[in-house]
Amino acid sequence: MKYYKSNLETRALAKHIRMSSHKAQRVINQIRGRSYEQALMILEFMPYRACYPILQLISSAASNASNNLNINKADLIIIGAKVNKGSVLKRFQPRAQGRGYPIQKPTCHITIIVGDRN
Repeated sequence: MKYYKSNLETRALAKHIRMSSHKAQRVINQIRGRSYEQALMILEFMPYRACYPILQLISSAASNASNNLNINKADLIIIGAKVNKGSVLKRFQPRAQGRGYPIQKPTCHITIIVGDRN
């Protein structure tokens, strides 16, 4: 995925979100390239747990754009959105006869880039 950096774009980054990157990627694919208002509507009505942190991140990126670049939130579009794998929390679940069963709890890093529609 290639991004062309312009002066009128801002980003927001959330690290170590406690969910699988595959589950977050499923939601991110639905909002990439949409306008800010469309993305908010889509995320509000999708039934996935990954929607809430992504919704917070999009509103943070929009606030960054309006505060730092004086861009109206209605003129924003989601230029880029990506999800990367984060570190894995390794835990053990006790099982029969004193054995320990390994459990891996994945995390992910989510990046949202918003820019001016023009």
